[in-house]
Amino acid sequence: MKKETDTSSVQHVFIVGSKGLGNYGGYETFVDRLTGCHADNPNIRYHIACKANGDGMMDERTLNGATTTGETEFEYHNAHCFKISVPNIGPAVAVYYDIAALKYCIAYCRENKIPHPVFYVLACRIGPFIGALKRQIRALGGRLYVNPDGWEFKRQKWNAAIRRYWKFSEKLMVRHADLMVCDSVNIEKYILSEYSGFHPRTTFIAYGSDTAPSRLADDDAAFAGWLADRGLRPKEYYLVVGRFVPENNFETMIREFMKSRSRRDLAIITTANDKFLAALEERLHFRSDKRVKFVGTVYDQALLRKIRENAYGYFHGHEVGGTNPSLLEALGATDLNLLLDVGFNREVGEDSALYWSKAGGDLAALIDRADAMSDEARAELGRRAKERIRTAYSWDYIAGRYEALWRA
Repeated sequence: MKKETDTSSVQHVFIVGSKGLGNYGGYETFVDRLTGCHADNPNIRYHIACKANGDGMMDERTLNGATTTGETEFEYHNAHCFKISVPNIGPAVAVYYDIAALKYCIAYCRENKIPHPVFYVLACRIGPFIGALKRQIRALGGRLYVNPDGWEFKRQKWNAAIRRYWKFSEKLMVRHADLMVCDSVNIEKYILSEYSGFHPRTTFIAYGSDTAPSRLADDDAAFAGWLADRGLRPKEYYLVVGRFVPENNFETMIREFMKSRSRRDLAIITTANDKFLAALEERLHFRSDKRVKFVGTVYDQALLRKIRENAYGYFHGHEVGGTNPSLLEALGATDLNLLLDVGFNREVGEDSALYWSKAGGDLAALIDRADAMSDEARAELGRRAKERIRTAYSWDYIAGRYEALWRA
């Protein structure tokens, strides 16, 4: 366990719940960008929990600028990062990971005599255990902040018993938190209404994004090769980016695209889920439609941004999360964005996007209208989308909000 040399004038912030930094995920991107924005800030010292093994494990050798400092520790963006080993216990591994990481953070504060630490827990997974941990945090003079994420208890991948656990866990996390940091206005309203009896303290700080263009040129070999290998052409494909899970509404988007008259392709960048893929093929027979292309994952951020910039349009079907990073990235890079019409997405997109429902034929009709849009109309939507990111979701703005929060 690393020894801190100066703890008196620095605000120490311990972040638990991300699998690592820079991985393919919302929290992972958030922690990477937040620590990056504050890398030269002498007043903040971050301590980041990472998974040592299993799904989404952290390998600092893939991080440009990371320095290994011990068997389970490394430095990145001037943050102290530590890796927690987890057992192979199925869905419960996330609960185990958060508890073990938080215990590590508490022990670290005791050993290094860190005053008034902030513990920021991402997601509400450990509610039944948070009471005892909160007492230890209070004994340190620390504060417990919680980001509730979205509605985990509504995710279709969980059975009824697990969904009940997530809802109960959320309730206890709200009850014990000193502050709920909500990434969505709609999530904040939900917390205040659903748990009004606890009189929760809340604040709204969204995730961030940017509008800087990709560093890759139009004729870059990596980008041109990626397109050629998948039979795609610039501005001749719609794009979907996100985890391959039912609540992101891949089934609706694929079905409706197949109904549309579009001559463009549908490129789907997503994670592997063979069982879900087989179920979709059985219901939709999408393999018979050569326009529908599952094109794997893309972890190179410059390449992914170039792919977004050259999409004719972007589909976003997320409905159970808060402010989704892939939506922010799309608004910052893609002119034409077609979003599922739920509160989370509309509060972000406002008048810079088009909206669809899950009603049969609705998205298909919108695709046909989108195909007929003029270049000028698409460009105007793109201008509004980028302005929306610049004014409300820039990483510098978000990082500034968090710095004020840590030192409040």
